[in-house]
Amino acid sequence: MQLDNNNHSVFLMCYHLVLVIKYRRKIFDDAISERGKEIFEYIAPNYNITLMKWNHDEDHVHILFKAHPNSELSKFINAYKSASSRLLKKEYPEVRTKLWKEYFWSRSYCLLTTGGAPIEVIKKYIESQGEKH
Repeated sequence: MQLDNNNHSVFLMCYHLVLVIKYRRKIFDDAISERGKEIFEYIAPNYNITLMKWNHDEDHVHILFKAHPNSELSKFINAYKSASSRLLKKEYPEVRTKLWKEYFWSRSYCLLTTGGAPIEVIKKYIESQGEKH
């Protein structure tokens, strides 16, 4: 397991983000998804975020990324959604015909933390602290 670090800490903070197209419209193909990924990779370093894995279905994307403790995740996600919406609609005019009004992404998103150990293992480890074996 490769840990990240900065001047005062060592960490590994991984997240699984799911972003859904407004009204589950079937927008994504390989080209649009690849451009969405490029936009993500362009914005991410400004928030100390690193893309690990990207994949899409027709109406949503799955993104696995690493972040630093000082990363402002909600600000990053909002910045990404705004920039990608604007650029994808501009660069792929056919997208506009599939959307209602100016919306691209759903307002909500799913953000899950990921880790190397299951939560039950971590709970047992914490519960066992201070016990003599």
